[in-house]
Amino acid sequence: MTVSADHWQKITRGCSEIISEAELKTKLSKSHPLKIKLGVDPTAPDLHFGHLVVLRKLRTFQDLGHQIEFIIGDFTARIGDPSGQSVTRPTLKPQEIWDHAKTYQDQVFRILKKEATQVQFNSTWLNVLGIPGLLELARHSTVAQMLERADFKARFEKKTDISLLEFYYPLLQGYDSVAIQSDVELGGTDQKFNLLMGRDIQRDYKQEPQVVMTMPLLEGLDGVKKMSKSYGNYIAFNDSPQDKFGKVMSVPDALMPKYAELLTDLDLSKLKAMHPKEAKVLLAKTLIEQFDGAEAAEKAAAEFERVFSKGEMPEEIPSFKPSELTPKLIDLMVETGMAPSKKEARRLCEQGAVELDGLRQSYDAQLNLRVEQILKVGKRRVVRLLPFR
Repeated sequence: MTVSADHWQKITRGCSEIISEAELKTKLSKSHPLKIKLGVDPTAPDLHFGHLVVLRKLRTFQDLGHQIEFIIGDFTARIGDPSGQSVTRPTLKPQEIWDHAKTYQDQVFRILKKEATQVQFNSTWLNVLGIPGLLELARHSTVAQMLERADFKARFEKKTDISLLEFYYPLLQGYDSVAIQSDVELGGTDQKFNLLMGRDIQRDYKQEPQVVMTMPLLEGLDGVKKMSKSYGNYIAFNDSPQDKFGKVMSVPDALMPKYAELLTDLDLSKLKAMHPKEAKVLLAKTLIEQFDGAEAAEKAAAEFERVFSKGEMPEEIPSFKPSELTPKLIDLMVETGMAPSKKEARRLCEQGAVELDGLRQSYDAQLNLRVEQILKVGKRRVVRLLPFR
């Protein structure tokens, strides 16, 4: 059975590379559903729109009748993916990994259909691999091959440490594909080496090699660095509709077509013909509908117009009761969730983006919270600080 032009367009929309297109078409022509794999290490608690790029592609395959194999890398997270890293990742505690894994299971089904998704933990097969299995796996690559990776090569040339465990990471991720007999594996462009390793190892284990599909990395709200919680430039699945809307509206205009192509099904030609603000409003509403529904999207749009175009305060301001009477401002910003880290809180203060009851604050300020006050960070984030008792 041949693949229709419409289905092929949906599958390939936004893809950076497919290895190979001919093999994918052959696999898609088969009568049985394919196993489409995505592996994610639970290294942080929140999924964000950077993850949405690949999850939407998985949903496309689901809508076409294929089975999703969502692999939570609870074993590989102990090592840490070296892709794009200039130093060895810090080791996560088992409880951290498990806590993050639980949140991933909750969040991923806001995009994927539960009944067509198989969630598996790679510790299931990697824990029982044993020393003989690990030694056999090590035979499938060489040090020279590993040093072909741009990140490993750069670290080697700078004499920056590369642990032997990091060499094992792509091998273990590749073995995941063997364990589930993956037909297609998806990942970001920074994952290409790991995905191809899976393809090679499958071949060595006498399996039909998986097709590799890479998706572009999505720049964050700063328009420069890739979206990441550590950079504070992300839009989280669990953000409120109002926060999602405001953050999308702050995305640089030049990035709008990329966001629309990778995160929605919007017609790009029609979007480009619209006024930039109208196009951005449409983009924001479309994205919120995916997570929170059409009513929430309309309400968020109306709230944005009222607060940011007319300069009014939000109708609903969340309240927060501090844990101490005279906290440092940057500690309070992290405690309230107004900033992801003290470093980001300090940066926001230095930019003049932090106000308490309308007065700008410096990062070293200490607050006396005997009365109710309004803390505002940037244009979108507002919280009512309740008196400390």
